[in-house]
Amino acid sequence: MALVLGIDGGGSRLRAALAESTGGPPSATASTGAANARSVPAPVLEDRLAHAVRRVLPRERAEEVRCVVAGFAGAGIPGREADAGQAVAIKALHGALARHGVTGARVEVVADTELAFAGAPGTPADGLAVIAGTGAAAARIRDHRLSATADGCGWLTGDDGSGFWIAREGVRRALRAADGRGPATLLVGRLAEVFGAPTLDPSVVRFALVDGALTPGDPVRLARHCPVVVRAAVDGDAVANGVLDEAADLLEESTAALRPLRGEALVTSGGLLGPNGPLLGRFAARTAARGLTPYPVADGLAGAVAWARRLCGGAEG
Repeated sequence: MALVLGIDGGGSRLRAALAESTGGPPSATASTGAANARSVPAPVLEDRLAHAVRRVLPRERAEEVRCVVAGFAGAGIPGREADAGQAVAIKALHGALARHGVTGARVEVVADTELAFAGAPGTPADGLAVIAGTGAAAARIRDHRLSATADGCGWLTGDDGSGFWIAREGVRRALRAADGRGPATLLVGRLAEVFGAPTLDPSVVRFALVDGALTPGDPVRLARHCPVVVRAAVDGDAVANGVLDEAADLLEESTAALRPLRGEALVTSGGLLGPNGPLLGRFAARTAARGLTPYPVADGLAGAVAWARRLCGGAEG
């Protein structure tokens, strides 16, 4: 029996699935830590990939794996091995597969947006994909492959509307409120608490917010505080709701930059725009004016499996 392996390497977690090449649900899935090819050190990424492969693939079935498709946040444009993230992802994946005896399979590393789009019903060939999780990017897909992107520039220079962006903006608005430069907000007390401020004295809160936001150095760690902003918005905080509205505006702006056509396929994914994502309703309200209806998918794992099956079908004629 021919097997396929699908891997979705996101900014917050890596997921893997093993399935039969002819169809049906995955026989095993596994999840582990962050897998951004630019922010996760290469040895760590290989170890995480190896861990996920070990959990889904029995050693005695390694030779049955015919096709492997993986997508990684931060892996750049497929086919550009000179891209630092792409090179790291390819090397780490091949190293992890070799550890478990997967040496004869056809292997492809694709864009995470391509994987998300492939998870739509019927695996359409053309349309748009928007991912908003730890990072954020919009992409146009033509003939299953990425043909243009908007944003996805990384936490330092872009990823507007992402979980990192929301968490950072939440801290900035809380600091403005603590300093008296902005309106009062629940974010002051709530973020001060998660960053360990012992009191709500303004000077103590200010130090805790600045120190807590800067010390980690890892954007994934700051992005984990995005839910604090979301919960404050649910509780009616005007400042937090303003942050989420602006995030949805920015994601719609990235989508609009790709010149969408009315009625074309629009797939969304990631913690913010996946099923029940906290920005999905806001984003859908904005794209409706362009004749677009988002189809949310949980992540790119289903797309990775579908792509691997399609790859095997092509390989077998």
